[in-house]
Amino acid sequence: MTLLTTWPESGPGTVLRRTTDPAEIDAVLAPAGVRYEQWPLREGPEEPDPEAVLRAYGDAVDGLVAAEGFATVDVVGLRPRKDLGWRLTAKAERKKFLMEHTHDDDDEVRFFVAGAGAFYLHIDREVHAVLCEAGDLLGVPRGTRHWFDMGASPSFTVIRFFHEEDGWVGNFTGSDIALKFPDFDALMATRGTSVLGVGQ
Repeated sequence: MTLLTTWPESGPGTVLRRTTDPAEIDAVLAPAGVRYEQWPLREGPEEPDPEAVLRAYGDAVDGLVAAEGFATVDVVGLRPRKDLGWRLTAKAERKKFLMEHTHDDDDEVRFFVAGAGAFYLHIDREVHAVLCEAGDLLGVPRGTRHWFDMGASPSFTVIRFFHEEDGWVGNFTGSDIALKFPDFDALMATRGTSVLGVGQ
């Protein structure tokens, strides 16, 4: 279930909005050009294989590619494992995406096949945390300040859509705003509560 939490950009002391209602989430994000959809989940392998994932969602993927003119589609994911190499890689990836950035030439469009992750959108002096889970598609328009958190123990599989063949290219703003707001793990831990404060 998607969770949207909105705070003023000054910090998370005041929760302006907290909802799991898909219609309300869409109504809040759409004016900023953010694409939010929920796709029906499909049967797939327990250990995600990119080709199998793309086969399972072929019609939905093809429809979005045709409508939006995406040049590249791929599948990426991380799963908790005990080997040290994975932990180091996941930690480095998390740190990179946690820094506020924009994209000049592409939207950031992700469909969550499994697991969860949180996009933070810095729009019009507010920060919207969108906790996405399996079945959620989120499209962050180019030029939008944002960051992404996969948590301390990432577990997700996403289909990524790119207009540019270069893939993910971020322009970091240099702001430390991401450090002020509850992280992915705090969002997950407080989904059943009505108040969400600083979680870091």
